[in-house]
Amino acid sequence: MTFVVSVVGHSGSGKTTLIEKLIPELKKKGYRVGVVKHAAHGFDIDRPGKDSWRHQQAGADSVMVAGTDRIALVKKGPVAGLESLLPLLEDVDLVITEGFKRENHPKIEVFRPEAHEKPICLDREDLIALVCDAKIPTRVPRFGLGDVRELADFIESQYLQAERKY
Repeated sequence: MTFVVSVVGHSGSGKTTLIEKLIPELKKKGYRVGVVKHAAHGFDIDRPGKDSWRHQQAGADSVMVAGTDRIALVKKGPVAGLESLLPLLEDVDLVITEGFKRENHPKIEVFRPEAHEKPICLDREDLIALVCDAKIPTRVPRFGLGDVRELADFIESQYLQAERKY
């Protein structure tokens, strides 16, 4: 079973930066990592004029671009939630999501008190860690913004090593 953890926080808190530093630490440990970014305001990965864009413009409901070393899939329609996306990432040990704060998966919150009044998930039962340089009282482990290796060790020891035993 793939472990899923959501990195959450206010806009501009450093979620993307944390994830891009966390991935290499987990890769060094031998884990295969997938990422799902929640794009609440929509997105478009195709460039006008390219073949896949033209296929979408022609009315295709799904377009997949496959190269020798990567694939991309664009599907039109509503997303049924994170659970509907996870089967597409079944070949990884860990899925890190950016966002999806309302989904029922363990959460790591990134918080910067200089930018926001309070954390958004501090009282949630599914919060497993807080990443913040301020001394904020919390029932979960707190890691500084630069403690990426320690956070990777925490994720491994608490959630990934148990999965490897089976």
